[in-house]
Amino acid sequence: MSSRIPLTTTSPEDTRVAAAAIASVLRAGDVVALSGDLGAGKTCFVQGAADRLGVRLPVTSPTFVLVKLLPAPVPVVHVDVYRLERLRSLDDLGEDVFAPDVVTFVEWADTIRALLPEDRLEVALAHGDDPADEQVRLLTLHAHGPRWAPRIEALEQVCQPWV
Repeated sequence: MSSRIPLTTTSPEDTRVAAAAIASVLRAGDVVALSGDLGAGKTCFVQGAADRLGVRLPVTSPTFVLVKLLPAPVPVVHVDVYRLERLRSLDDLGEDVFAPDVVTFVEWADTIRALLPEDRLEVALAHGDDPADEQVRLLTLHAHGPRWAPRIEALEQVCQPWV
């Protein structure tokens, strides 16, 4: 099962609000795989989603620590693999990265796509087409796997304001 949803946000705050809406559909065991150029809004997306999931600590990119566990009713694992030169297996990041009782966000996930679980929500972020409006972001959601099949309609509904 696979489904794509294109979205457009108009500011960093709008990206956070869209991510919060998307987070309303997430549940324990979900993996959100984020990709996009530097500055495309990956961490901004995680900030909005983590807030909706109940994280009360500041969310910053874990570029230098690789993995951060953020306490929440369903804990959030925030992973950034940008600085990894080589990743042979996800065990190199720690056994709890894809635990069934957390929601995991992986920045630069396209670099480790082969190591990601089949069930995941991919979020590709890109700068808008108009260089004069540098705050516009184009997001493409791509739901993979059977865990997402029963939630596609709900995901499409919460994304309507940005379609």
